[in-house]
Amino acid sequence: MGTYMYEAFEGTSKKAKKGTIEADSSQQAIERLRQQGLRPSVLREQKQKGKKGKQEAGGGGGGAKKKKSSGGGGVTLPFMKVKAKQMTTFTRQLSTLQDAGLPLLRSLQILEAQQKPGLLKQTLQGVVEEVEGGSSLSEGMSKYPKAFNPLYCKMVAAGEVGGVLDVILQRLADFMEKSQRLKRKVVGALVYPVAVILVAVAIVTGIMYFIIPQFEEIFRDFGVDLPALTVFLTESSRWVAGNQPGQQFPGAVYIILGLPVVFVLFKLIKATKPGKAVVDTTLFYVPILGNLIRKTTVARFTRTLGTLISAGVPILEAITITKETCGNYVFEKALGKVHDSIREGESFAEPLRQAKVCDSIVVNMIDVGEETGDMDTMLMKIADNYDEEVDTAVAALVSLLEPLLVIVLGFIVGTIVVAMFLPLVSMIQGLQG
Repeated sequence: MGTYMYEAFEGTSKKAKKGTIEADSSQQAIERLRQQGLRPSVLREQKQKGKKGKQEAGGGGGGAKKKKSSGGGGVTLPFMKVKAKQMTTFTRQLSTLQDAGLPLLRSLQILEAQQKPGLLKQTLQGVVEEVEGGSSLSEGMSKYPKAFNPLYCKMVAAGEVGGVLDVILQRLADFMEKSQRLKRKVVGALVYPVAVILVAVAIVTGIMYFIIPQFEEIFRDFGVDLPALTVFLTESSRWVAGNQPGQQFPGAVYIILGLPVVFVLFKLIKATKPGKAVVDTTLFYVPILGNLIRKTTVARFTRTLGTLISAGVPILEAITITKETCGNYVFEKALGKVHDSIREGESFAEPLRQAKVCDSIVVNMIDVGEETGDMDTMLMKIADNYDEEVDTAVAALVSLLEPLLVIVLGFIVGTIVVAMFLPLVSMIQGLQG
């Protein structure tokens, strides 16, 4: 028979009760606690000192295993991060297991065992060891920022303090699913134009590399005087094909490598604070695209803040977390002013109104929520409303991009055709003369 340490809730009480219970197995311990009217949230076996000393003196087979697991959980390379879809699924499953009354440690062990080898499995191994060692779930998760961001950890901590971890996990899963859905809409809208642009660049590069040099030979054989437009096009073709004097590499190489290089440079620039400030501020005021970014960011920050406040996270801490996770420098700056305003005892809405980053309806709804003390509900309503507006904005962007791409491609192809046929007209006139 072993001794088990437990944390459990009695009736509707939100304060966890700690103690020990003797049982032959963890399942028997759970049954005995439920017979006493307790709902266990944490249950772990209390190891005997004699056994622990024997393991250490005997070479530490169990200690070696623990060390290996901790090492696996501590993999946090800069480019590695648990996918949002995996985190959403894990959160939903953990919420379901907690709602079913399973002990927290047992729930984590079940979810860790069913994961495929990878960063999430290694992370959960580390979290399981932290909880087994006496740490709370939020403390264990906070040591793995590549999987659990500050928003996640703070909400879990609020759920542990309030004794409503299952409810908080359910809200967190809902939040993550809606955030992913919003991201998929925006990314899905950009796939078509990006694909068209890449195909167009490939086709034009192929024409410049293979087709135009053949026309240039014909013009040279007939000794035709080339118009300025044709000269420009043939010079560009020589650069693309690598036929310019002193040119080491074909221009096509620069075009093919240029696209990923520009993308990587953009990411590196945005990774720095000054670069992020310049890029976000510039994109914020771009016609049409800036409006979509504004609506997307408003939906994200209001849903994040509303979720944190409803979970019981203090308002100043909730604003700080929201500022760090909103993903836009303009809104980060505005939320920083809101944080300072509330810390000094002033209102939430006024600094947001002065920043002019949100529509007046958003500021007014936040103002009403602040007056009525129902801020979290009001923020969630704003988020739902702006989710719908993002759908409309994405549809408008796609409908505008399609004819715009057709016009641009038509102009490029038309320019190439005109540039090639102008010398042919001169050749025909010369032959007739």
